Amino acid sequence: MSQSVDRALTLLGSLGDGPVTLEQAATSIGVHKSTALRLLRTLEEHGFVHRLSDRRYRLGGRVLSLAQRALQEIDVRQVAAPYLAALNERCGCTVRLAVLQDDEVLYLDELAGRWSTDPGRPTLIGRRAPAAGTAIGRVLLAGQAPNGPADEPTPDDLAAVRRRGWAAESAEHRDAVTCVAAPVAGSDGRAVAACAISAPADRVSPAELLRLVPELLCTAEAVSLAYGGSPTPRWCENRCGARPAARASRT
Repeated sequence: MSQSVDRALTLLGSLGDGPVTLEQAATSIGVHKSTALRLLRTLEEHGFVHRLSDRRYRLGGRVLSLAQRALQEIDVRQVAAPYLAALNERCGCTVRLAVLQDDEVLYLDELAGRWSTDPGRPTLIGRRAPAAGTAIGRVLLAGQAPNGPADEPTPDDLAAVRRRGWAAESAEHRDAVTCVAAPVAGSDGRAVAACAISAPADRVSPAELLRLVPELLCTAEAVSLAYGGSPTPRWCENRCGARPAARASRT
């Protein structure tokens, strides 16, 4: 990597912490102010830096548009796949990933649990279900503005789910299946997807499934971090390897 490119990228990274003066910019990359000024002007010409009225510099709109485009092109199913597989292996239960579309749950992925003895049983992948009445649906609704029909969960219920960070259900899809679900956060903190653990009620009691909530939260946080979101820090490196990104040094 050329020295100029390295300095420019380092400078952009330092601007991620907030607006800086010319002197602060020069210090962050260890150069004279005249060199920093040339870099800042070049970045400003391309829209990556914006000069404020007080002569400080902040990230420009071009950075935000590129970041948004990159996030839109990330397949949450692909990002989540290894984390869901690890969760499935650890807990032995069925693991699913879903998103909210038109007030319905759309299932994107599923890994069968150890109790799924019928290899010909159709999965829920690609299928839709009403968001109300499912743990994964309530988590997704709680991550949006609660503004649905009267038969959907009440705002109070959604507020409780949002505060707790997960939801549970004892009869998923009108079957005797217990389930717990947690949200995958996007860059704005809203739920872009949700993952869930479920098992037959006659094999795993609700109390036993609730003991897996820390595992589920850990996985949801790991997926959120990998997706570029801003989750609440509940990760556990011993379970899923997720960890907060270290801030770049400004020295």
